Parts: sequence; structure tokens; C-alpha cells
Amino acid sequence: MKKVLSIVAVAAMTTAFVACGPSKEEIEKREQAKQDSIAAVEQAKQDSIAAAAAEAEKMAAEANAKRMADSTRMADSVAAASKKGGKKH
Repeated sequence: MKKVLSIVAVAAMTTAFVACGPSKEEIEKREQAKQDSIAAVEQAKQDSIAAAAAEAEKMAAEANAKRMADSTRMADSVAAASKKGGKKH
């Protein structure tokens, strides 16, 4: 009798544990939420990389424009000095 009672008790506890667990839909929703979160983080990472690349390109263009302006100014200065005769040493 004790064995039968023990088997019934184990079966009841096993059923209770299985019944209290999450349903298949809940597990799928949780997994989908995790995948959505990973996708959002990956998208934010890609956006950040693109923004950094755009900023670097903008800074390079500004540096190039400054270099060109400095070069033109220097050439104009040299041309003006040669017209005046420049300094005599």
C-alpha cells in the first residue's frame, strides 16, 4: 500500500510541476522578444557605426578644404611677394 501511495504522490507532484511551467506560446513569445531585442541592439550598433563613419568623412572633407585654402593663401602670398620684389638679403 505504501508503494502505491508513493507512486501516486510522485505522479501528482510530476503533474503539478509540468502544469505550472510556461506554455508553448509563452516560451515562443519570450524567445521572439529576445530575438527582437537582439535585432534592435544590432540595428543600433549599425546606426552608430554609420554615424561615426559619416562624422569621420565630414571631418576629412573639412580638413581637405582647410588644406586647400591654406595652400591657395600661401601661393597668393608668394605671388604677391614676387611682384613686389620680395625681401633682399
